[in-house]
Amino acid sequence: MLEFLTGSGLAAAAGMNAYIPLLVVGLADRLFPGVLALPEGWAWLSNWWVLGIVAVLLVVEVVADKIPAVDSVNDVLQTIVRPAAGGLVFGSSSTASTVAVTDPAEFFASNQWVPIVVGAVIALVVHAGKTAVRPAANVATAGVAAPVISTVEDVGAVGLSLLAIVAPLLVVVGLLLLALLGWSLWRTARRRRNEDLRPASQRLDGA
Repeated sequence: MLEFLTGSGLAAAAGMNAYIPLLVVGLADRLFPGVLALPEGWAWLSNWWVLGIVAVLLVVEVVADKIPAVDSVNDVLQTIVRPAAGGLVFGSSSTASTVAVTDPAEFFASNQWVPIVVGAVIALVVHAGKTAVRPAANVATAGVAAPVISTVEDVGAVGLSLLAIVAPLLVVVGLLLLALLGWSLWRTARRRRNEDLRPASQRLDGA
């Protein structure tokens, strides 16, 4: 159960930012093996070269996601990356070591692909919510909301990743808060967009 919560929290974080949970998992295994020890088949995630590449990609993602219009293009490009990252972090959080990639038949027969698919689906759902909220918020606020929402998402991804590792039971609370925040932002952005689309005469009458 705890492993599922850990994987779910990491995958949800990947839906907001693909690279934050990957970096957190890799650094946790590298620096705090007593807190999180990756299975043998996933040890490459804590390789310093991999961590360096992920860190560079994270910087690019953080900057691009805060620029109006560019953030929407980035979301399209991340449609594959974020679910893939979600699958990786969910799969790496399980205690079962994966079989060699050179033996795909054994990999699928052993059902070790299941946690990867589950993580990818969770990340995809969160990513879909993110991509639905962001354009509406940008239109409603003329792009002003982009860096604010992006920063909230980054902080949320860090917090959810850390919770998933050190306090998995709190992941449920974090996911509920994430869902409520996304719903609230979407409703607020939609309402403001609808108000802006009303004819000027109606807006004056309603004022």
